[in-house]
Amino acid sequence: MTSVSRFFKRLLAALVLLALIMAAYMLWARPYQLHWGATDQELTQAMPGDHLDSDPEFFATRAITISGSAEEIWPWLLQMGYGRAGYYGYDIVENIGSPLGIQSANRILPQFQQFKVGDEVPISSVARMVFYEIEPNRHIIWTGTNQKGSFLWGLYPVDKDHTRLVSRIRWSFHWTDPSLLSLDLFTEFTDYLAVREILQGVKGRVENQIEPMSKHNIEVLIYVLTALIFTVTLLSMLVRQLTLKRWFTALAAGVVWLLTWFSPLPIWVGVGLELLVLWKLFNLQNFFRKRITEN
Repeated sequence: MTSVSRFFKRLLAALVLLALIMAAYMLWARPYQLHWGATDQELTQAMPGDHLDSDPEFFATRAITISGSAEEIWPWLLQMGYGRAGYYGYDIVENIGSPLGIQSANRILPQFQQFKVGDEVPISSVARMVFYEIEPNRHIIWTGTNQKGSFLWGLYPVDKDHTRLVSRIRWSFHWTDPSLLSLDLFTEFTDYLAVREILQGVKGRVENQIEPMSKHNIEVLIYVLTALIFTVTLLSMLVRQLTLKRWFTALAAGVVWLLTWFSPLPIWVGVGLELLVLWKLFNLQNFFRKRITEN
């Protein structure tokens, strides 16, 4: 077998593996991450901003119950943004370079409570949206400057002491604009991690149970490592001899990536599974066996 044919054999094996992982993502992980925390009623009911993209390719409705009134939650939502209060989530990613510091606000900031429709919403150091609608104590809608797609933050009282905070995102991908590919990929694969943490961050601030930034930083590191290990095991199939063991190791790394990012399991379960993948990947069992034999 020539080197070219061996390479194409390895490439085919890698593509089959990637197809299996993406099939699992589309059939299981994607539906879960698009509906995190939302009830059946919330998934189907009409909400403000739906008309801005009537047939989105990415349609996510997520929600959380907060022990607090809409009036208590509202100021935390209004002040969100880069260079403002932050997003109450993974600050090491979302707030890096912010002139107000990397950590999201732990209090209401009066200077960011007087916005009106049309005002800018800084999403990052390079991205901007605008306030499309502001209905105090009810909902906020962000849109792009071309008013395509919508990001809704809605408040729906359950009783006098509890409120549902609902996030709804309607987004269509920019297939004809490669410069926006990174934004589309972020929306598809990592938006869930960010929005889930925003919802939990707002809840923690209203309920006075704010998680330490160190915990968030560790989680970000774990997410990056699981994705990186999957990528490395996949690429290794293209440059190293193809074996059944190497193929199944890469498959296991892909499954661990899916479980760590998109399953309801505690993130520490993903860490344990990742250690097993690393054990196989670097043949650590052979390393220790040799050391024991030598001694």
